Amino acid sequence: MHTHTPFPRPNGPALAALYLFTAFLPLALARTQSVAPADGWELAAAALGVIALWGVAVQFVTSGRFEGISGRLGIDKIMAFHKLAALWLALAVVLHPLAYVLPTWMDNPDLGWIRLRFYLTDPAYRSGVVALGALVVLILSSLARDALPWPYEAWRGVHVVLGLVAVLGGLHHAVAVGRFSAAGVLAGFWWVVALAVLGVMAVLYGWRWWRLHQHPWRLASVTKRADRMWELDIQPDPGTPALPYHAGQFVWMTEGARRFPLFDHPFSISDSPQRKGLSLLIKEAGDFTNQIGSLPEGRIIGLDGPYGEFTLATHEADAVLLIGGGVGIAPVLGLLRDMVARGDTRPVRLAYAVGQPDNFACLDELRAAVDVLDLKLWLLSEDGPFKGDIREGRLTQERLHDMLDGLSPARTKALICGPGPMVVAVSDTLLDLGMPMQNVVYERFDYAGGARSRQDRARTRNILSVGTALGLGVAGFVMLG
Repeated sequence: MHTHTPFPRPNGPALAALYLFTAFLPLALARTQSVAPADGWELAAAALGVIALWGVAVQFVTSGRFEGISGRLGIDKIMAFHKLAALWLALAVVLHPLAYVLPTWMDNPDLGWIRLRFYLTDPAYRSGVVALGALVVLILSSLARDALPWPYEAWRGVHVVLGLVAVLGGLHHAVAVGRFSAAGVLAGFWWVVALAVLGVMAVLYGWRWWRLHQHPWRLASVTKRADRMWELDIQPDPGTPALPYHAGQFVWMTEGARRFPLFDHPFSISDSPQRKGLSLLIKEAGDFTNQIGSLPEGRIIGLDGPYGEFTLATHEADAVLLIGGGVGIAPVLGLLRDMVARGDTRPVRLAYAVGQPDNFACLDELRAAVDVLDLKLWLLSEDGPFKGDIREGRLTQERLHDMLDGLSPARTKALICGPGPMVVAVSDTLLDLGMPMQNVVYERFDYAGGARSRQDRARTRNILSVGTALGLGVAGFVMLG
């Protein structure tokens, strides 16, 4: 039995302030340089290049793999920021050479094109062009990931290589030909950034690889829980320390000879930290998971974690709504098991929605929890047969209203996990029923349909405000002359 009491983590506004402070630091250092006079367009081009280079380097630590950053935000929020930041950084990288060329082009388009071709073909600028190309390919391949005929692991490997090429090529370009970066304190800053990026890679793919091999786990059993859904009981090897997690968090898992961070996959913990080891509830849904049910007992397992904010420890409340759709029941089951193990006395309302009854997992355990907790259970299936306590249909507003009956929305936390469209619909409906936005917490296992909740849109506005602040920083750099 073990518990996990994390150190205090910065919240979203604090991380945004830190992001902006570190972004403006190289611009401030550039102001200490003595360089030849430049017009406004050249200053804007230089500032865009500085911001873009810094931002691409920071992307290595906003990918959700550092619990100190993502621990208070959750994977949905941190990945939303990572993706949107990539787009505004790509815009800055593209505008960087264009801003140098634009004044010439406005005076004489022919000379403007000659100057642009010079920047794109002259050997002195080659590393910058390579960095630009790598970043563009990286973003396009990310946007088209589902359409690419690559295994997930191959895409991840390409993503890492392109990211390294973009940042290291950009750093070489800055110290080789940068107006403010070729010498002085800013050049030293970029060398520190290069070492930091290499340090991050050493942690992600060196130190974590070492830990996966030095602290192995073992597969104790594999149990079928529903149609194409398996529960893995994973126990630490002798000498492997316990994993100090909160119920509802997730880990990155690898197995056998593939214990390397590039081959890991995220799975929610379906267990209580009151029990030794942990269990994962996994559905067959891809190349890796399709063979999960045939893994032999005793197989070596690598675990990296814990991660995520989908926990009751992070979101304290007087009452709890737990909502799982499909395999989204995995972290919800972990939360429920932990409440049972701790003898939690708070009111709990749990809804579990699937496509057809064969998809229900651990029904006997869910029903038994009613006798232990102050729990009411909604079991929903879109297709029949509907027997006993299994009801037909989806989580409608009427049903969510029934779940909240007798509870104060302001003092109740809802934790939702499942497919994107279901998460969006349930989240927005709970807001309609009076639940404050900060009381609705969710994680998605997919983003099918591209649906976006009101909370997603509010989050996007907040993230875009950070990008706007970067633009104002560039404008301020130019105005200072």
